[in-house]
Amino acid sequence: MRTKLTSSIMLILMGIAIMVNVGITQVTSVIKLQPPQLDRGKPLMQALNERQSNRQFSAKPLELQTLSNLLWAADGVNRPESGKRTAPSAMNQQEIDIYVVMKEGIYRYDPKEHALHLIAKGDLRNLCGRQEFVAQAPVNLIYVADYRKMARLNDEERKFFSATDAGHISQNVYLFCASEGLACVVRGMVDRDALAKAMQLSPEQHIVLAHTLGYPPD
Repeated sequence: MRTKLTSSIMLILMGIAIMVNVGITQVTSVIKLQPPQLDRGKPLMQALNERQSNRQFSAKPLELQTLSNLLWAADGVNRPESGKRTAPSAMNQQEIDIYVVMKEGIYRYDPKEHALHLIAKGDLRNLCGRQEFVAQAPVNLIYVADYRKMARLNDEERKFFSATDAGHISQNVYLFCASEGLACVVRGMVDRDALAKAMQLSPEQHIVLAHTLGYPPD
């Protein structure tokens, strides 16, 4: 009896380990991400030395734990007591939302919950840019400015600060990818109208940049 019980527990633990280490295999409305692994990665100076843009990617899906680490590094909450994040934002407006476009669908990253919320099902990666590699790479991040969070600013200030804040997040992603040996490139060539429709954005939400990433080709 004890042997059978031990075997059952081992199988359960193995199943959990597989779910944590592989990519998303089915579409669910909410994906609760594992806590980020803060003890991983290369030293900062080495990551800076290796930071670069790449436009060739393997089709291999990103591991879910790696995606968790990536999104936290991009703009996750690093000071829970205040809700402040790894990337600065003007007047702490936190107006940039990160949308994650993968083969399974489009998700919005919630930094407070450290979770992904499903926005649209289906492979819509081809809408994320005009270059051929965009639809082949496993992940495209879309940085969206929500002007409703910037009510105190005029239109010119909104454009300036949201572009600046998206740039901060983009650099965090670049450094994470360099640290983890991932390939990535940030892009401005996006059909914003078509993508905004697929992402179900409101008129107050504006696509700033797209960031394609994944494993380098074999």
